[in-house]
Amino acid sequence: MTTPQFALADLKRILLEGAGADDGAALDGDILDRDFDDLGYESLALLETGSRIEREYGIALDDEVFSDNRTPRALIAAVNLHLTTSAAV
Repeated sequence: MTTPQFALADLKRILLEGAGADDGAALDGDILDRDFDDLGYESLALLETGSRIEREYGIALDDEVFSDNRTPRALIAAVNLHLTTSAAV
């Protein structure tokens, strides 16, 4: 069985679904190491993003995943680590 991977394209899609297409301009270009606040996504938007990731990937994430991983690169790595750990159980 192949472990699903969470990629930047997945994160962008989920952020846009939660916040709406008008905010999509902030997601253009090289955003991997930009803070979510700089991209216009505050804690409430990230909680919604977390809920969407959990539903789509069938996992449960602690709130700390979002407070501790403040860039898309860090969040993607944390979600993929969780997916890998969950698949191993």
